[in-house]
Amino acid sequence: MEKYFKESELIINPDGSVYHIKLRPEHIAPTVIVVGDQNRVETISKHFQKVEFKIQSREFTTHTGIYNNTPITVLSTGIGTDNIDIVINELDAAVNIDLEKRVAKEKHTSLDIIRLGTSGALQSDIEVDSFVASTYGLGLDGLLYFYQFDEAILEKELMDAFINQTGWNEKLPSPYIVKASEKLLNKIAGDLRQGITATASGFFGPQGRELRIPLAYPELNHRIEKFEYNGKVITNFEMETSALYALGKTLGHNTLTVCDIIANRVNRTYSKDYKKSVEELIEYVLDKIIS
Repeated sequence: MEKYFKESELIINPDGSVYHIKLRPEHIAPTVIVVGDQNRVETISKHFQKVEFKIQSREFTTHTGIYNNTPITVLSTGIGTDNIDIVINELDAAVNIDLEKRVAKEKHTSLDIIRLGTSGALQSDIEVDSFVASTYGLGLDGLLYFYQFDEAILEKELMDAFINQTGWNEKLPSPYIVKASEKLLNKIAGDLRQGITATASGFFGPQGRELRIPLAYPELNHRIEKFEYNGKVITNFEMETSALYALGKTLGHNTLTVCDIIANRVNRTYSKDYKKSVEELIEYVLDKIIS
């Protein structure tokens, strides 16, 4: 028997769009670029030869258009894994659920979802204004464990090594590690520095920043920086990738994050003009998408 998605679980707007991001199936291209900042959507879509849809709802701004004969959607997610939870579930609902009948479509649609972000490096040899592709997303946020999922998506050896080497405290959310899409790694990330991207549930304490509230685990960042397993190290910290990879893979989508490094947390350096390097990253990824 087909599962019926109740009105309280799948909220649909009067215009037939999914609730938060306000999109219908025809608004979504097979390739979706997600960014945190609403203002970055137009920074990307200005490269399009044609913009077919512009949709605004809360922090979720969407432009869908054509770049060198390739349809692309650009969507702002806002900050954090909580927003990624909304965006990935609603993107999937829009393309894989019949929104009128409220049942899953017979044919599954797999999206290519590429996150263009900014991030802080955790290795001293990663220069600011360089680009890092996230081979793995390391979730320190706990979001995945609210879902049933196939444990085959987890990189268990890597997870165990991380937990052991960092002396992970059981009071913190249990870490999870999920790999990026091989398809997108091969297509986009070949020329870039690759590594493990740690995803935190906040900007300050969860990433080792201390203002007026003391850190509960002040040595944690140092342990994260020093982690190494079979040549793999944690290259950078941000707030979205683990949820993107975990939910994307569970729902059958291809996902990849590429970040512009705007700060190096080890060297305490910061980009003098990160907008310039973000523009270079946008051009790099757009050209890789159509290649």
